[in-house]
Amino acid sequence: MVQFNLADVFEAVASAVPDRVALTYEGRGLTYTQLDGEANQVARLLIRAGIAPAEHVSLYLKNSVEHVTTILGLIKSRAVPININYRYTAAELEYLLTNSDSVAVVVELPEHQRALADLLESCPLLRTVIVVGEVTGELAAAAAARSVAVVAFSESRDLPSDGGFDPRSGDDLYLLYTGGTTGYPKGVMWRHDDFFRKPLSGGNPYGGEGRENLGEVASAAKEFPELAFLIAAPLMHGAALYSLFTFFTLGARVVLMRDFEPRKVVEAIEQESLQVILIVGDGMGLPLVDEMERRKDDIDFSSLFSITSGGAIWSVGVRDRMLAVKPELLLRDNFGASETGNDGAFSVDETGCLRMPKSDTMIVVDEKLNELAPGTEQEGYIARIGNIPLGYYKDDEKTAKTFPTRSDGTRLAVLGDMGRVESDGTIVFLGRGAQCINTGGEKVFAEEVEAALHAHPSVADALVVAVPDERMGQQVAAVVEIYAGTARPTLREIQQHCRKTLAGYKIPRSMVVVDKVERTPAGKANYRWASAVAAS
Repeated sequence: MVQFNLADVFEAVASAVPDRVALTYEGRGLTYTQLDGEANQVARLLIRAGIAPAEHVSLYLKNSVEHVTTILGLIKSRAVPININYRYTAAELEYLLTNSDSVAVVVELPEHQRALADLLESCPLLRTVIVVGEVTGELAAAAAARSVAVVAFSESRDLPSDGGFDPRSGDDLYLLYTGGTTGYPKGVMWRHDDFFRKPLSGGNPYGGEGRENLGEVASAAKEFPELAFLIAAPLMHGAALYSLFTFFTLGARVVLMRDFEPRKVVEAIEQESLQVILIVGDGMGLPLVDEMERRKDDIDFSSLFSITSGGAIWSVGVRDRMLAVKPELLLRDNFGASETGNDGAFSVDETGCLRMPKSDTMIVVDEKLNELAPGTEQEGYIARIGNIPLGYYKDDEKTAKTFPTRSDGTRLAVLGDMGRVESDGTIVFLGRGAQCINTGGEKVFAEEVEAALHAHPSVADALVVAVPDERMGQQVAAVVEIYAGTARPTLREIQQHCRKTLAGYKIPRSMVVVDKVERTPAGKANYRWASAVAAS
């Protein structure tokens, strides 16, 4: 069986569709040939800077052309990219740089350079900093004091743009750190071949068998229509990264934005003739649909045929509002995670339940990892089988828990998602077990209550967490953001609204109204913050 390497896949597509536009960023367009050439130059810069195959390099970057060419340059040179959340605190940033054993960092913004300068002393493995743009005085001084080399990213422009790198392997590593919304992030270790076959669906994300070799990848790219996909999420987020590689594998055009700004996204629908927009759940979906409603009479939505979400819950209320703007939209809710990639698309039934069709790579197991038979009423853990990661970097304990091996030798990925299997094999998604609230013995999944809250006309955003209750053990608490200019609902009004779709024990018993619900840059829930707010 052919073993795929992500750099080989990209180069095969670039050779097959050289003159297609691969990337559009702030008005600049690069063809596949141009993007491949710039990535080759970055790869040569990395090699010249002494970065060897299998060494780890952190990307402390916002979305940009340089972010994309650095990712490609790293895998071309067989080094390992490390994604960094650019909103990390100093402690979180230090943890990731040291935990990942990064020997180099690519950084751009002055505030990020200053943050990095303060940490060089506590990151002994760091020996190189590659700077996009001007170097700040603080970073230059700190690097000189620590004998850390500072390399200008712009030097790559003077290097050869042709290929000719050493042979690569399907065993090359891609290390993707999780969002860390409930604790410090963990590094998910993907072999390139498994990355291609699972998160990238074997180069065939819209159904059918995966590609068997690079020739099939190239042929499929030639046949794929020249569609434009906008990635609204930051590339340091797993869903955005998986989408970037997926669209490149298809030979499509990726439209990238520096930051998620709903106004610019909606305007790009017309300006860039977008066909597909990728968002991350309600955190992006709510402000996006607000802007779609405001601009529905002056923006041409005719090119847009799909909005796709991944990485967070996308409520029915938000989807219904999008369909009211354009009823023909295909709304795709992808199920997946950093640890599993793309697991397929949810459908939503008339009760609002999320359902996954029967799959050969997804089962539901009990606490002893025994598979639950179809039609069993018992709730269990959704488990993935097949191409799954090697585990978490430098964390054998969490690897054993999340990626257990059954007695028959089958490795599973069990992330805590709860579900049940219906008689036809359909899996009904109940929620993330880590966010399950136990109130008087009844289980309440936070995502289900959040979806109900998001359907309230005054609620701009909401998170649901548990707070202690003397009698019930825990009770359901809501942290809510209200739309500007709307009347602030009372707790009783919120409860009455939720009773339309939720059982009584799932209704929020307390509510805190905040100016802004805090989320990660990718729009994912920050439950640590919400728990602290609710407890106060």
